[in-house]
Amino acid sequence: MKAVWLDGRGPIENEPLCYREVEDPVPRDGEILIKIKACGICHTDLHIVEGELPPQKSPVIPGHQIVGEVAKTGPEASRFQTGDRVGVPWLHWTCGKCGYCTRGLENLCENARFTGYHVDGGFAQYAVAPESFVYAIPEKFSDVEAAPLLCAGIIGFRALRLCEIRPGDRLGLFGFGASAHLAIQVARHWGCEVYVFTRSDEHRKLAQELGAAWTGRAEDRAPHPVDSAVMFAPAGHLVHHALQALRKGGTLALAGIYMTPVPELEYKLLYDERTMRSVANSTRQDAIDFLKVAAEIPVCTEVETFPLKEANRVLRLLKQSKIRAAGVFEIG
Repeated sequence: MKAVWLDGRGPIENEPLCYREVEDPVPRDGEILIKIKACGICHTDLHIVEGELPPQKSPVIPGHQIVGEVAKTGPEASRFQTGDRVGVPWLHWTCGKCGYCTRGLENLCENARFTGYHVDGGFAQYAVAPESFVYAIPEKFSDVEAAPLLCAGIIGFRALRLCEIRPGDRLGLFGFGASAHLAIQVARHWGCEVYVFTRSDEHRKLAQELGAAWTGRAEDRAPHPVDSAVMFAPAGHLVHHALQALRKGGTLALAGIYMTPVPELEYKLLYDERTMRSVANSTRQDAIDFLKVAAEIPVCTEVETFPLKEANRVLRLLKQSKIRAAGVFEIG
């Protein structure tokens, strides 16, 4: 099969990704083989490629927002049938036995494995995954439309939960890429007023099209304090601005898997019982709940599609914030 191979990590400008022929994967016990139709492009892929996340498998095929059809089932796999349309997210496997798994926090599993990081992912024509960590894709979405739901959508949904937003509240979103453009649609569905803080004129325009009540840069003063906020931008210095925008008793959720250092904070930014917390991965229940809500709304995924062989160029565009919302590789 054709795949994008990452052997030596480095700046995306140095084109570390190689488009090449590799052996087809084979499903083992409890696994299914998926013929990939589309795979979303995520900032996490860029962090893996550039080495900002410590290497776990080398070489590795990145990509963790996979949509395709079941090509073959392995031994003891019976949940899906050949030809079923399925999706594979970031969370590849958890042990089910550690203290986190037994408390309903499998996203924090001590032994968790992640797609496109610990195991080969979706920048390829085929992939394998445990059937218990794979999801049926709602019919409302095409393959390309569904791909961003599987990480950008799921992690944005978990971030909304962890920032403790309630229906009718005022929400601040810092950064407006693939994840935020889906989160705003869920928040608007819940009747929330949304303020979007982003440096990109194009992203501010998209936010307005999706119902943002106000848009500006992170340094700008919003019309009112927000009840809750989510930080999608991986820029630690923006935490100061997000806390300044937050009302007393509000919660800021940091949704990135990687962030540049957060500068020293003055205590007054956290005073008045403001809360700052991180969002680490997601659970299977997050995926189930989000896909249900996404189909009910239904959310509209703003997508730009690209051929897989242009992976280096496309991730460079992602790094430069030149993809309007969500980028997706069309495969197959």
